[in-house]
Amino acid sequence: MKSDQSEEAQPARMGLWAIPSSIWALGFVSLFMDTSSELIHSLLPVFMVSVLGASVLSVGLVEGIAEATASITKIFSGTLSDYLGKRKFLTIIGYGIAALTKPLFPLAESVSWVLAARFVDRIGKGIRGAPRDALVGDIAPPHLRGACYGLRQSLDTVGAFAGPLLAVALMALLADDIRAVFWIAVIPAFMAVAILVFGVQEPKTTRRRGQVRSPVHFAELRAIGSTYWWLVLIATVLTLARFSEAFLVLRAQDVGLTIALVPLVLVVMNVAYALSAYPAGVLSDRMNRHVVLAAGFAVLIVADVALGLAREIWPVTMGAALWGLHMGLTQGLLAAMVADATPMKLRGTAFGVFNLVSGIAMLAASIIAGWIWDQYGPPATFFTGAVFTIVALIGLIAVQRRRPAAP
Repeated sequence: MKSDQSEEAQPARMGLWAIPSSIWALGFVSLFMDTSSELIHSLLPVFMVSVLGASVLSVGLVEGIAEATASITKIFSGTLSDYLGKRKFLTIIGYGIAALTKPLFPLAESVSWVLAARFVDRIGKGIRGAPRDALVGDIAPPHLRGACYGLRQSLDTVGAFAGPLLAVALMALLADDIRAVFWIAVIPAFMAVAILVFGVQEPKTTRRRGQVRSPVHFAELRAIGSTYWWLVLIATVLTLARFSEAFLVLRAQDVGLTIALVPLVLVVMNVAYALSAYPAGVLSDRMNRHVVLAAGFAVLIVADVALGLAREIWPVTMGAALWGLHMGLTQGLLAAMVADATPMKLRGTAFGVFNLVSGIAMLAASIIAGWIWDQYGPPATFFTGAVFTIVALIGLIAVQRRRPAAP
């Protein structure tokens, strides 16, 4: 196994196998945990309504509370990881909490059980998110930072489409026994925690306890610098443009795809996402990251136009694939740019704030998209997304001209 390296004095090795082993391990942690989570989440609404007798409103309430909890928790865990200088410790706690909640789903006898499980699970996600992202930045050699974030994102996204596909197969194999499928989902969750504990080595250079005040202090946020805050602003506008992938599913259903096949739209999206995230990261290490990011914005504009004009399933499928390509070109890259723009001692705080703002923007985007959908129809929703993306692209170009970024 290759040894992990900090940001100091890296040899100029390139390529997939030059990526430190701990980055690979973090990628597989994400893959197994996402497989477990999506195995459950792809069936959870059906389980709540058909088995537990919940209303659709209850399903929405559970999901809203869960995601809001994750967003709020991220900023505190990121700052705490800066203060303690122990990112792996907090990442283990976050993934460990998520793993421990998995058995609660097959055991659930009421909606309140599910709400409690989702609430605690999202606390775990909030705790692990910012420290994990900062840990990738600490481990990754600067000349491979885009590739490292891209690889982790690719492996994470493999889990995002492997989970639903596995759920379909297991439901057929187990005669639609949802509880049995939920029990199987427990296995990859605990495998993820084991890989994290034994496969990830944290650089000693991150252990700088007390160098950052805790909890969040505005003086520390100001010290991050204007480049970071411009990035947060541009990413916020982009998030307003992207809204929830649930609207891809609704668009597929709107043009006539049967309910049984609708989840395959998300599979198409996530396959495109998984295949593009690592190559996009590699490309961003070899040229100006802003150029690759701008290409991702342009792809989203094309995807929105295709989805807005669609009258049958094939344009929707193409739009979903382009949506996934856009995600691959932007999500890991934005994380790499956050790491580029922030000092190591404040990196956890930076990711916490970035994730919090993005989470709030995603909630607002989905509300806006839903209102436009109800008032003006599906095409208007996606055309509005294209307009927001154009605004974000103009902002990115303006920032690039104001302060060119190093490749």
